[in-house]
This record gives sequence, C-alpha cells and structure tokens, in this order.
Amino acid sequence: MATATAVPEATAIKTPLTLTDSAAVKVREIMATQDPLPAGLRIGVVGGGCSGFQYSMSFENQAGMMDKVLNFDGLKVFVDATSLVYLNGCVVDYVETLEAAGFKFENPSVKSTCGCGSSFSV
Repeated sequence: MATATAVPEATAIKTPLTLTDSAAVKVREIMATQDPLPAGLRIGVVGGGCSGFQYSMSFENQAGMMDKVLNFDGLKVFVDATSLVYLNGCVVDYVETLEAAGFKFENPSVKSTCGCGSSFSV
C-alpha cells in the first residue's frame, strides 16, 4: 500500500530591501539623464542627523567588493554590508503629493525619527 508523503512548500527567499515599482521607474528616469550612464544605485545608511542615522542614495559605476547586489528587473542596487543590517526588510518607495515628492523609506527596524523626518534611530 502506497503512502502519501507531504512535500514541504518552497520557502520564499526574502530580499533584504525592496524597491517599489514607482521607485524603480523614478530611479531609471533619473539614471537616464546621467552621463555616463551609471551601473546602478547605491542605497546606504550613514551616521548623522538629529537621531543618529540617515539614508543615502547615489549612483555608482560599479559595485564594491563587499556589496550585496540586488536586482530589480534589471536595475542594480548596491548595498554595503553594514547598511544591510539597518535596511533589512526596508521598502523604498517614490511618492508625489501636493506638498512634496521624493523617496520614502519604510523601515521596520526604525525605533524613532527626528522631528524633521530626515534621520532615525534603531
């Protein structure tokens, strides 16, 4: 008599950082204006601001030796190992409102932000 065995479901591999479609579109739009065309976007966390840390975004011509390279439909995002610790589970979005437009970081690791919203603590 044959017995059925349960096959474990494939576990989803979670990326440490997520870029929304609107953020990826905006990054590609800005990258297209650069000369020479950058290889990708660097997202990081640097010390500074009222609360201790700030997000940084810049274009890079190549990944660093210790970078994690994330791929969002062909858009490369470089994150250094130290920043990766602070960005784990973070979602980067691009929003446009009547008051402002810009990139918004939704980070589950953040415990508090400063009054102006430009820095955070973990």
